[in-house]
Amino acid sequence: MENSYLSSAIKQFEYYKSLGDKTIAQLSFEELKHEFAEDSNSIAIIVKHIVGNMLSRLTNFLTEDGEKNWRHRDGEFEDTFQNKEELLNYWNRGWTCLFNAITPLTHTNLEHIIYIRNQGHTVTEAINRQLAHYAYHIGQLVFLGKLTKGKHWESLSIPKGQSTTYNTKKFSQEQGRRHFTDDL
Repeated sequence: MENSYLSSAIKQFEYYKSLGDKTIAQLSFEELKHEFAEDSNSIAIIVKHIVGNMLSRLTNFLTEDGEKNWRHRDGEFEDTFQNKEELLNYWNRGWTCLFNAITPLTHTNLEHIIYIRNQGHTVTEAINRQLAHYAYHIGQLVFLGKLTKGKHWESLSIPKGQSTTYNTKKFSQEQGRRHFTDDL
């Protein structure tokens, strides 16, 4: 029980990263920069915001406030990427920061108090906060990617009309404890 929370949280973060990776992979640089409406966010802008948040929240996670004085959140909503490689490098930099911060944690860290804008959170609460925040934005990425690609979108979950086939496969396996992401 002591280690199940952290290993589950890490797997959830890995899952959401993979959804973002698979979305970005399906799109051209121009498609990543497309804004569907005036003053809406493109995938590129959402990526910039997610990573800005990761770098701020998770750099020196246990010892410094999660809202760093060097973070310029408003600038995260300005698209400055010059190419897809730059966007991917930034995306991966954020995830590296996240995994470097949470992978070494143990159950003894979970009740430690950290701060985000001077608001105290247990490490567990902070991880939950970030997991929900990133899931929210990665859902936006996936949705925008699906809108962009239309019928050419490669589904990242159970495709429409395939639930019965998917469930038949799942129920043909021996019952056992495993994480839902183990076979993705």
